[in-house]
Amino acid sequence: MSMYDIIIIGGGPAGLTAAVYARRAFKSVLVLEAKSCGGQIINTPDIENYPTWEHISGFDFATRLTEQAKILGTEIKLERATDIKTDGEIKTVFTPHGSYTARAVIIATGSAPRKLGLPNENELIGRGVSYCATCDGNFFRKKKVAVVGGGNTALEDALYLSDIANTVYLIHRRDEFRGETSTVQKLKERENVSFVLNSSVTALNAEKGLKSIEVTSNSGAASTIEVSGLFVAVGRIPETRSFAAVAELDDIGYAASDENCRTKTPGIFVAGDNRQKEVRQLVTAAADGAVAAAGAIKYLSEN
Repeated sequence: MSMYDIIIIGGGPAGLTAAVYARRAFKSVLVLEAKSCGGQIINTPDIENYPTWEHISGFDFATRLTEQAKILGTEIKLERATDIKTDGEIKTVFTPHGSYTARAVIIATGSAPRKLGLPNENELIGRGVSYCATCDGNFFRKKKVAVVGGGNTALEDALYLSDIANTVYLIHRRDEFRGETSTVQKLKERENVSFVLNSSVTALNAEKGLKSIEVTSNSGAASTIEVSGLFVAVGRIPETRSFAAVAELDDIGYAASDENCRTKTPGIFVAGDNRQKEVRQLVTAAADGAVAAAGAIKYLSEN
């Protein structure tokens, strides 16, 4: 079994950026990706907030980054990593197809948005349903939108969208929010924000795209709200549980690391949306990938 310098788990923007930096340092690199390279950004129709491009589709961005990593000599295997074992300086990554060894590992598995679980939710992603207001909000300028959730992300999404959309409905299953009181107060001062409390979104109505949502109160009363966009902010699920033995996880599952993306295990790094941090955007995922790769390269030179 050949040994790699660095194994990167995850082929999203963080993982592929790490691969680019590692290969430019002439390290042998294996990327293990469970599904297809690109990550969640593939689902974004138009990226407008990444340096150098005014507009680029998520698919095109992911394709270019993947090709860049391949041209530099990155080896990519479509296999899901299920575990990491350490034996001194040697790390073994296991997949259903076998195992691979390396001296350093970067975990860049990202996180998945927690969904509402409604029947046609997946089909409407990119056609009215979004999990990122800062990514997709501008597509709904001067339109009616709804945000569902009660934490800081939902509140901040609603505040952000209130500067873009004509009307923002903020839907929460309780009568009080878990997020910051000061943000709630700011929302109450916005004339185009309407609170729909003690209620849940129970159906999505669509033709070619989202047309309206059905909202059911805790008492059982149902109503229909016409919106062009629904922003779901009910939490995210980090893809880290398989690696709890080598990386300290918080209650939600985000991996702890220092500013250099180092975990508690020497030679194992974490990058991207599965890492504890405040801002989870395409640009910060790429930045994490570069930082983690630099850390891994330094680790290899010192051990």
